[in-house]
Order: sequence, then C-alpha cells, then structure tokens
Amino acid sequence: MDLTKYYQSFISYLEQQDFNREPKNLYTPVDYILQLGGKRLRPLLTLIACDVVSGSFDKALPAAMAVETFHNFTLVHDDIMDEAPLRRGKATVHEKWDVNTGILSGDAMLILAYQYFENYEPVVFQKLAKLFSKTALEVCDGQQLDVDFETRNDVTIPEYIKMITLKTSVLVAAALKMGAIVAEANDETAIALYNFGLNLGIAFQLQDDYLDTFGNPETFGKQIGGDIIENKKTYLYLKCLEIANKEDQEKLQFFYNQKLEDNSIKIIEVTRIFEQNDIPTLIQNLIEEYTQKSFEDLKQLNISESAKESLISFGKNLMTRKV
Repeated sequence: MDLTKYYQSFISYLEQQDFNREPKNLYTPVDYILQLGGKRLRPLLTLIACDVVSGSFDKALPAAMAVETFHNFTLVHDDIMDEAPLRRGKATVHEKWDVNTGILSGDAMLILAYQYFENYEPVVFQKLAKLFSKTALEVCDGQQLDVDFETRNDVTIPEYIKMITLKTSVLVAAALKMGAIVAEANDETAIALYNFGLNLGIAFQLQDDYLDTFGNPETFGKQIGGDIIENKKTYLYLKCLEIANKEDQEKLQFFYNQKLEDNSIKIIEVTRIFEQNDIPTLIQNLIEEYTQKSFEDLKQLNISESAKESLISFGKNLMTRKV
C-alpha cells in the first residue's frame, strides 16, 4: 500500500477546488484552514477503503474531500469553543480573522461538504448522505459531552470513551465506510471497515490526548498542555484520579476546578502528577489495546492478505506518531 499515491492524489484534488469566490471574507478562511496541512487521515482512509475493495480509488476523491471539509469545519468551531490560539502550528481561523468569521465560514464548510456527494449516482449519493448525516450529528453529540465534562467532577472512564467515540472515532469509521460505499462493497465489508475505523479512531484520539501533554510542541502543531488549561477530563486525568493517592487527587481537583491567567505552573504540576502515577505508560497500554481490537475487525474483511497487512501497518504507524 503506497500511502504517497493516495496523499498526492488527494492533495492534487484539493488544490483543484476553487475557493476564490465572493464574498472573500467567507471563503478565504475556508481555503486557509483546508490548506494548513495536517495528517489528512480521514480522506486517506476513504481512498484506501475504496482501493482495497475495488482496486481503484480515484472515484472516491469527492467523498474524501467531503470528509476532510467536514473535519476541518469541526476544527474551526472547536477552536472557537476551546479558545485555542494554534492549529497545526499556525493561527486558528478565529484568531487570524475573528469569532464571527470562524462561525460563518465553518457553517459554509458543512454545506460545501454535502455538495461533494452530488458527484455520485442517486443510490450511492443516498447511502453517503445518510451515513454522513448520522455521523455529523454524532460528532455534535460528542462535542456537547466534551463541553459538559469540563464542569463535571464525576466523569467516568467509560463515559469518556463514549465521548471520544462520538466526537472523533465515528468520523474515522465513516471515512472508511464511505470508501466502501463508493466501491459498491457489500454490507458485510462496509460494516467490517467501519468497525475497524471505530476502534482505530479511539486509539487515535487517546494518542492525541497523550501528545497534548507529553508531545513535542514543534512537531505536535498545537499548544502543549491545552487539555490541562481547558480542564478537559481526558483519560490521563480520569485514570490518575482513580489510582493516585489522596494528596495527588486533591491537587488535581484543585487545578481542574479553576481557570488561570498564567497556566505555566498548572501545566508543570499536573504533568508531574501524571508522570508520578505512571499515566503515560497506562494510556499507551490502552492505545495498544484499541489498536489490536481494530486489527481483529480486519479478520472479517474479504480482501487480500497483503491488503490486510497494509492496513495493520497503517494502524501501527498511526499509534506511534508524534504529530
């Protein structure tokens, strides 16, 4: 599996999209966020799924573009809600322009995403749109749970896994299933690819949580400690609260029950507590667990063994990433 060919094909398709439209203050931010780079994980998965099923992936490019446009729409709005200054190492849309621009340009991106399905015949269009609508609503559900968790002190680890499944993982799963739909795969294959993506997406988000605290700011592209600043009840926090001694528990709860002007001490102290309780190792173990679950789902796929091995290799590389 040559990931370069998928990546280059998608980037070429992306660059063909014309966002030089009026009003410029609406579409320039759309072009800005889509050109910022990123891993392009979701559109690549759409192309890969289509390829392993049909032996061709070009016809999945519009669906891949829909997934990437929607994903970036969620980032624009998430960044506003989190008051995040950086995205992929550059200024977020609301920082570069303003909050109102971020809201409206994000709205436009959601509509643009749906328009890409118009490239397909009615039967395929209907399946894609139905999956997309379901997924988009689930992402909103997950985002609301994420916001709710910030002010709750009784969040459980199962609740957190449910939240990241909705907020992040379902879109990874849908990206794969969309590729299968475009390839006109049978339901069994489409479902197996969806389930593979669902577990892979959970592992992916857990790795993001790890990198948010323990990543390299030069490669991660986002502010290190952002989850700590925003009092996000991630697995790092919840597991630490579960196993730490009373003194560490009280310190964690103290820091997570306030917002500070200067967060440097907060980040240092919370990170130290995580490290003292071996949380980096525990989250890496959980990442490995969900990655292996995703590989089990591949056994249900009626595709070549070499294609399965390529998907396994892709999953392993995803879990050891630094960005």
